Amino acid sequence: MKIKTLSQTILAAGLAFGISSAANAAEKKLMTGASASMLANTCAGCHGTDGASNGPGTPTISGLSVDYFIETMQGFKSGEIPSTIMVRIAKGYSDAEFKAMATHFGKMKFVHAKQTFNKKLAKKGAKIHDKYCEKCHADGGNNKEDDSGVLAGQWTPYLKWTLNDYINFVKDGEGAKREPVKKMKKRLKKMLKKKGQEGVDALLNFYASQQ
Repeated sequence: MKIKTLSQTILAAGLAFGISSAANAAEKKLMTGASASMLANTCAGCHGTDGASNGPGTPTISGLSVDYFIETMQGFKSGEIPSTIMVRIAKGYSDAEFKAMATHFGKMKFVHAKQTFNKKLAKKGAKIHDKYCEKCHADGGNNKEDDSGVLAGQWTPYLKWTLNDYINFVKDGEGAKREPVKKMKKRLKKMLKKKGQEGVDALLNFYASQQ
């Protein structure tokens, strides 16, 4: 067995200290040791227990993809995504905390809202979804692995307000409205030109029908 030299001992101690310091730094980023469930509990007041919203103005956040959750929270924090409340709330968290919450909620089942809908419009909405939305919101908007968010089963008022933000941006590109990504902007513009507000209503009824 070889005896360690003094320099090797010092190097090993330095590495151990470095690892310990990095771990401590990471822990500080997580509110000095708050668990993911503790962080997630701060969302319950608006988004319901375990992220299952009781509606109608706040979305269900359980079962969302980790990347989508993180990117959305970062968007709120930077102000890129306009909001009356979330912009202020998001500023109180670090990226490490966003990831912890995203992972926590991502392991849960998405809970579909129980709400009324027009069957006739829902049927039309299914066809519109397939043509204009399915490529990004797969499985009829049910696929939680998509980094575009879950649409099926979200509360209609929330979806309506969010979609209106996108639509208003597409129409005039001004004000505190939510800018859609290039692909969505193109498809939304085509859908509006061909189907108008009736198409929007049909889509909303389709997503509400997914229970």
